[in-house]
Amino acid sequence: MQIELLCALIPLFPLIGFLINGIGFRRVPNGLAGTLATAAVLASFLTSIYLFGVFRAGDNQTIVATLFDWISVGDLHINFSFQIDQLSLLMLLVVTGVGTLIHLYSIGYMSHDEGFGKFMSFLNLFIFFMLLLVMGSNYVIMFIGWEGVGLCSYLLIGFWNKNTSYNNAARKAFVMNRIGDLGFLLGIFMLINTFGTVEYLDVFKQATSLEIGDKTILLITMLLFVGAMGKSAQIPLYTWLPDAMAGPTPVSALIHAATMVTAGIYMVVRSNVLYTLAPLTLEIIGFIAIATALLAASIGLLQNDIKKVLAYSTVSQLGYMFLGLSATAYTAGMFHVITHAFFKALLFLGAGSVIHAMSDEQDIRKMGGLRKALPVTFITFLIGTIAISGLPPFAGFFSKDEILAHVFEHNKLLWALGVVGSGLTSFYMFRLLFLTFFGEFRGTDEQRHHLHESPITMTAPLIVLAVLSAIGGLLNLPGSGWLGDFMAPLFEGSRQVSPAAFAESTIEHSTEYILMAVSAGVALFALIVAYVMYISRGAVPAPDTADRSLPQQVIYNKYYVDELYEAIIVRPIRGMGDALYSFGEGLIDGVVNGVAWLVRQSSAQLRLLQSGSIGFYVLAMVASIAAIFALRFFIRF
Repeated sequence: MQIELLCALIPLFPLIGFLINGIGFRRVPNGLAGTLATAAVLASFLTSIYLFGVFRAGDNQTIVATLFDWISVGDLHINFSFQIDQLSLLMLLVVTGVGTLIHLYSIGYMSHDEGFGKFMSFLNLFIFFMLLLVMGSNYVIMFIGWEGVGLCSYLLIGFWNKNTSYNNAARKAFVMNRIGDLGFLLGIFMLINTFGTVEYLDVFKQATSLEIGDKTILLITMLLFVGAMGKSAQIPLYTWLPDAMAGPTPVSALIHAATMVTAGIYMVVRSNVLYTLAPLTLEIIGFIAIATALLAASIGLLQNDIKKVLAYSTVSQLGYMFLGLSATAYTAGMFHVITHAFFKALLFLGAGSVIHAMSDEQDIRKMGGLRKALPVTFITFLIGTIAISGLPPFAGFFSKDEILAHVFEHNKLLWALGVVGSGLTSFYMFRLLFLTFFGEFRGTDEQRHHLHESPITMTAPLIVLAVLSAIGGLLNLPGSGWLGDFMAPLFEGSRQVSPAAFAESTIEHSTEYILMAVSAGVALFALIVAYVMYISRGAVPAPDTADRSLPQQVIYNKYYVDELYEAIIVRPIRGMGDALYSFGEGLIDGVVNGVAWLVRQSSAQLRLLQSGSIGFYVLAMVASIAAIFALRFFIRF
């Protein structure tokens, strides 16, 4: 009973916070609203820590806590239950821990917004649905959380709804996620048809008896991955995520760091038995992942909006995570999810601190020299930049290196492309750092006068996340990592169906050290190139109207992917809809108006028969009686 209560309390706290602030956001004072929302997520975090202790004390045995019977249709029974194991606990700690810091940061960042209480309630609702997604013991509860975070992203991205472009960005995110969600839903239907259940433990137990390459499993995994492509922004469903920068900065940190975009990674790791049974799906995932990583990284090279650079960085890092999963390096992929949550939340919140100081300016061409005015923001942002670039000894180096090591063993071409992507990441991140914090200030005198460090509610989360970004690699050091040992029981089914995929690495230690050196060396080389360009030579990106070479023009305009989608998908569908609307409107209006005209004309002629002549009325009665008798006669014979 204690476990059921603990499991219920974790999502219940943010739900209560949402209800209080959501219902009373016009009456609850801002100070109280921020405190309630943050305390709700903090309570979930503390409860998760306690639950983690209970789980460890119980010898790491999977716990299924059933709250109530939910759906029963024939032989299909779906309980509303939570599954507590290594994967759900890791996600709980990351979601609630980073979520607490983002809520605290929001108190300082959004305190002057007239919709502050509503904003905090939406953040709480987002956390609630994300907790359902990671805690559910079956695919249906996961789908509820999956759809819930999609809804909340729509509400938060379009929070400043008086701006039409922000509303369009929110709608784009919602629609593109629905495309992926259709595939995810079809995958769930196929699971029900194949296994007769949606419970993780039951599905995976039955799946271990199937052969590798089973066509049904191949189709299921592909459909589920379509859902992951939408949520985790992989080609071709990635364009919504950079546009999601329209939302307030804490929203960007929440969506891009530890919650919504990692849902696809979580789903694949959770379904590792199914994906191990479908090596073709993993190969497809690998090539889509590296294409996404390189495409997004190349776009990030020339972006000048501080949040857009980080947005394309997120798309690229998600590609790295899927690249690891494609090589059955499920632990490495999850390791990068955790470290990415630390340094990407740090970078987005640091960007928010810069925007706050710059009076809402986001163009890095108008910044420069901010390290003196924003010392805490600068130091923490520097740590986050080093971490994401894959430079030792910070967290990103260890997680990215582990992914690349597994990929090297799996496919040398993908490894080489991954190293190139790592170099691109290092270049555009240090370009961002140098243009923002070094050189001469390029803003207005009014902005210079306004420059100041952010309040403690904003800098405290930065410091905590900077520490985690620095030491996060200790979770899974090469050789004998705690995370690898902790997550090992999750992959027993995969080991059973494909022992070769989980065999001991054949890479010699000397080769492993060379791979580490190559990865770090490429990142360091990219750092030096960025330093020479933007510090030594003092280069500043050209204005939007400047002439550019054809390759620069293509990359600067993000390969015209949005324009392509507009031309081949949006406009034809909109045109077809307009045509059908016009046709339907013409047909329906024609029928309705035609009936009205016929009635009107008939009544106009019939009223002429009301002449007032009694003789005519008697004649009409006799003629009508004769007609009735004649009709009866013909009907009888």
